[in-house]
Amino acid sequence: MDAETEKPGGEESGEGRKRGPQRSKTATLKIHEENVIAPEGLPSDAREQGWRFKGYDDFVVQELKIETCNMRYRLEAWQGPDGQYLKGKLPESVDGHYGAQLKSYVLYQYHHQRVTQPLLLEQLHEWGVEISAGQLNHLLTEKHDAFHDEKAQLLEVGLQVSRHIQTDDTGARHKGKNGYCTYIGNEFFAWFESTESKSRVNFLSLLRAGHTDYVLHVGALEYMARHKLPQSKLKRLEEGKSFPGKKEWDAYLEEAGITGRKHLQIATEGALVGSLLAKGFPATMGIVSDDAGQFNVFRHALCWIHAERNINKLVPLNATHAKHIDWVRCQIWDLYADLKAYKTDLSLQTAEFQEEIRARFDELCRTRTAYQTLNQHLKRLARDQEELFRVLDDPSLPLHNNLSEGDIRE
Repeated sequence: MDAETEKPGGEESGEGRKRGPQRSKTATLKIHEENVIAPEGLPSDAREQGWRFKGYDDFVVQELKIETCNMRYRLEAWQGPDGQYLKGKLPESVDGHYGAQLKSYVLYQYHHQRVTQPLLLEQLHEWGVEISAGQLNHLLTEKHDAFHDEKAQLLEVGLQVSRHIQTDDTGARHKGKNGYCTYIGNEFFAWFESTESKSRVNFLSLLRAGHTDYVLHVGALEYMARHKLPQSKLKRLEEGKSFPGKKEWDAYLEEAGITGRKHLQIATEGALVGSLLAKGFPATMGIVSDDAGQFNVFRHALCWIHAERNINKLVPLNATHAKHIDWVRCQIWDLYADLKAYKTDLSLQTAEFQEEIRARFDELCRTRTAYQTLNQHLKRLARDQEELFRVLDDPSLPLHNNLSEGDIRE
């Protein structure tokens, strides 16, 4: 991707690449075992003969130690004079006849490394682990409540420590039915959920991180007004009211006379936004997407790669069209390269640079080529300017959504 923005002969190209500082690859390694080896032919009384010790020439070898470790817990049983029995208890970490490290290894190999159950079973048997195919299957499919609890907490905590998130969705067939898997994450975490819908209502519901309430927060009413819910219906909604679940919310809307499909959608989206804001979700949260409408909430930012991709996919009808497409793509990649530099170079983060790069973008979008389809794409780019240039206000925002695409591909 970023090869498009590399300058020929520059530091990022092969010939002009600068070497980084050399460092010892083993300097930070923890040494578990140390062997001192004397040179062959050294006399036993070397010091008496005048030999002088000059230190060590270290040679570090990294190795794995794979071995079984079977533990027997002997639970003492005692009977008191009154006939009462007391027996020792297993440690809390013990759950079944297979240890936590073995379970972790099985889960990692199967889910992360894509090792099939038959191959994993064969490997465990070769290492001396007594386990059947059925028991291995149980480890992979049962008693996962702790993982589900951890996953439920992951999104809530991830949102608390993040200034932005990236999101995407993809088709996901489950139990014979077509559905969708939504990804929410960033460089800190990755969270997934499969649902039957990929609407904005679905996305906002997922952002609640397990909560089910609907809240008529002041931000909720502002959202409804901004999305043109009629004032006559907006006045029927009472600010400050909250509802524990969908059943109570739907009943309230029916009582308020809000029954049209579009009006129900706007009101529900607003109440979900209100639920998030009431729990401290920042209205300034950056949400980076590929321009799918369901993700256009809060401080929405667009992916530059997707913006360029739409132009790259155009099929020219003649050589002039091809020339104009190439020219536009070069302008976009130049802007992208400068925005990359802006993110990391404090000297560029000035009002003058922002004005300059916006002016270049405006000039590009005003260009009229001989290819009318390309002209329509340039007009669309102009409409998306605010969301494409969010990074000018917050350099921490990513310029593309490739992280989410890579994670959701898994």
